[in-house]
Amino acid sequence: MAWNRKDLLDIESLNQEEIEMILDSAVAYKEVFTRSIKKVPTLRGKTVVNLFYEPSTRTRTSFELAAKRLSADIVNIAVDRSSVVKGESLLDTLRTMEAMKADMVIIRHSCSGAPHFLASRSDASIINAGDGMHEHPTQALLDAFSMKEVKGRIKGLTVVIVGDILHSRVARSNIWCLNKLGATVRVVGPSTLIPREVERLGVKVFYELEEALQGADVVNILRIQKERMQRALFPTVREYSHIFGVTLERLRAAKPDVTIMHPGPMNQGVEIDAAVVEDPRTIIREQVTNGVAVRMAIMVLLGMYRGVADEDSSESQ
Repeated sequence: MAWNRKDLLDIESLNQEEIEMILDSAVAYKEVFTRSIKKVPTLRGKTVVNLFYEPSTRTRTSFELAAKRLSADIVNIAVDRSSVVKGESLLDTLRTMEAMKADMVIIRHSCSGAPHFLASRSDASIINAGDGMHEHPTQALLDAFSMKEVKGRIKGLTVVIVGDILHSRVARSNIWCLNKLGATVRVVGPSTLIPREVERLGVKVFYELEEALQGADVVNILRIQKERMQRALFPTVREYSHIFGVTLERLRAAKPDVTIMHPGPMNQGVEIDAAVVEDPRTIIREQVTNGVAVRMAIMVLLGMYRGVADEDSSESQ
């Protein structure tokens, strides 16, 4: 199967074969990390632009490092110090990047659908690094890669997503991805943080944490996204932590070899206890490492579609 997409905009539109192609490709690019020279010439001479309208540490840095390991030229646009503050539109900013011959533009934006808007108007490849409360496709892909790396499979796993499902683009992308790969997905949180009719996405809803964790293979813990809340949706952070905070005691309901994940940033002592962060079953740091490999794989596949990447160059120093 050949990759036939110019852009990576969401998980919803990908099929199982496309998702598996990305995950399989990431295995080869993670091997690059073990070399003395952690770089391959796959995208040498190509220009990648990081265009982040929202704060980011892991995703922006991960894309930057992925591009550098593929030998691309990477440009980071500090939106708060760019012409955006003077009123320049999103489309005009894109046109400026195109005029500078950017091959790929990685965008994070507070408006759902912003990457789709750009992709339909751009010759450059657009990668969605998170759009509003819609999707965060590369996070879901690195989460799936991390689960498969630990468990050896995804099909048949029971995965519990805990927390602020309502505002989480990570939750939506994970639900799409895991369902397509054959996992059973549960979501749990306060009723005010569970979207209406979320069952239509193919998940089972719980409102009691211990019940949701029964027999779980994987637990993916989300933070409360206060920045997206227009009103108070639970009494206090302390009460939320008391009822829905993941602790070692509560994890006893899950399988003994449960894998514990968190996309970051973490609020220790709120959604996740410090002891859980340090538990050997927790793979939060591995998720960060795997994010670089997965994003390398995505950029290479898009580059191959555009005819700007050599599919065999991962074998080169």
